Amino acid sequence: MRKKNKAAPRAKIIPIQLDAAFFYERAVRSLDRFRYDKALRYFRKAVEYEPDNPVNHCNMAGILSEMGNYEESNNILKKVLDELDPSMTECWFYMANNYANMEMYEAAEEALVQYLEEDADGQFLEEAEEMMDLLHYELDRPLKQPVVKARGRLHDHERARQLLEEGKFVEAVKLLKTIIEEQPEFLAARNNLALAYYYMGLFDQAADTVRDVLKMDAGNLHALCNLAIFRMHNGGREEALAIVGALRKMVPMQPELAFKLATTMGILGEHEAAYGHFRRLLRELSGHRDPCLLHYTAVAASNIGRLDEAARLWKEAALLDPEAGVAEYYLQHLDDLKSGRMSPPSSYHYHLPFEEQLRRWEGSGDELPERMKRDPLVRSSFFWALRHGDRRMKLQVIQAFSLVGDDEVKEALREFLRLPEEDDMLKRVAVFVLRGIGDNGPIEAVLGGERVVIEANRMPVRMPAANARWQAVIEAAMQRIKNRFDAVQQHDLLTLWAEFLQRLYPETPVIRKAEGWAAALEYLTAKMHRKGITFEEAAMRYGVSAATVCKHVRRIDEVCGIRDRMKAAHMQGEAEGD
Repeated sequence: MRKKNKAAPRAKIIPIQLDAAFFYERAVRSLDRFRYDKALRYFRKAVEYEPDNPVNHCNMAGILSEMGNYEESNNILKKVLDELDPSMTECWFYMANNYANMEMYEAAEEALVQYLEEDADGQFLEEAEEMMDLLHYELDRPLKQPVVKARGRLHDHERARQLLEEGKFVEAVKLLKTIIEEQPEFLAARNNLALAYYYMGLFDQAADTVRDVLKMDAGNLHALCNLAIFRMHNGGREEALAIVGALRKMVPMQPELAFKLATTMGILGEHEAAYGHFRRLLRELSGHRDPCLLHYTAVAASNIGRLDEAARLWKEAALLDPEAGVAEYYLQHLDDLKSGRMSPPSSYHYHLPFEEQLRRWEGSGDELPERMKRDPLVRSSFFWALRHGDRRMKLQVIQAFSLVGDDEVKEALREFLRLPEEDDMLKRVAVFVLRGIGDNGPIEAVLGGERVVIEANRMPVRMPAANARWQAVIEAAMQRIKNRFDAVQQHDLLTLWAEFLQRLYPETPVIRKAEGWAAALEYLTAKMHRKGITFEEAAMRYGVSAATVCKHVRRIDEVCGIRDRMKAAHMQGEAEGD
């Protein structure tokens, strides 16, 4: 019996699945062998199978670019952006490359700017920035400056620096803290946050912030300079001097760092070192005479006894920038500087001394100049004086804030009110100013050692009880003095009325005509501040008789002893003058 032969095993046939993935794989293999023509055919087939897939189109555009067919490549890339997927922002970068290879540099610039402004991931960011340098060379002109989306935090950092330059320190702090939360190693943001704290008078927070920078980069010059200044101004002299010892040995070549070191040494009283750095900068930047740099060099020179050179530098600065008035001020006081009647300037900022600015403003009777409102150095002086000045200076600052009235000022005054160590009278003026500049919400304050909340729209005085007639007196007075009395004088009028009512309560006077009492309050307040006024003038302003004003003045004086207070203040002033 013959055995049947076993059937031969059937060969396994693997069917080829012709799809986009298949042709993509073949295209990649061809690329590996540098067979661009075959790779292009395979990518075209992949596009035929998946015409809505933008990646296949981009691959095909890439091959065309490698083969030198830049125009067709760009047509495909444009189709991807216009019809398939506008979010594929890398197409703009590819197009820019193609245009550059075609020597169409204007078009390359447009495409590259588009890429930098729209691409959030930054996949080709470094390459794009290198291409910008190339285009700058080829076009021989400044290029358009895009807002680089991939460097969003860098853009935010520039915005924060702008806020610092505008004196908007609270806004800058908020933005910088957000940047640091997302990018903890962004040292420039940390240094600027420290400066913002310093400008606001928050020295401890400024020092802590800059120490964080030095933990990450022990040789960071900006941080070393800042910490030395912060510690010198806040009881850390030994630490500051140790840093100064290291700074004396440094000679940075970059103008920006040299300027930072020079101003730091000057602020720290190292005027000889500051003078050397500033002189070097003047030589290196001889083609561009900057009045600020001339002034800084003059300040350093005056502090080391080189007053003739300081005068020469100030004269040059005055010619370059006559409107600032800074150099002119010191030239006018040159004899005082030479005789020792006036100390050399301690500030290395390019503005008039803070006290001089306040003196000129108070003497003018005008609104606070716009420059004083916006100049970040002046604003930082305001914030510093509010925290670290004497009582008189704090009062001047609070009064000046009544004419600024922006969110930064409101925040600074609210913070001031929460400090237990500050004077209650100053705080009451601060609340008065806050209300006057439109902050009508509840205000937290420490008054009389107790934490209180001054309710919305209430003034910081304690009226015995609500009474519409009493309020009418205040309204009548405020309506007439708001443009003639400063914030302190307005506050004193309000406080005088409250004191009068408190002392008499509950047997308060009958008020038949509010204007008569308002005129009496204005008269007494003017006298307290040595402003010229007569009963007749006050009476005419309020439409009442002089006899009525005189009668109410006598009554308020009987209760509050205003004339006795003024006599005591006058005697004290004479004694202090002796």
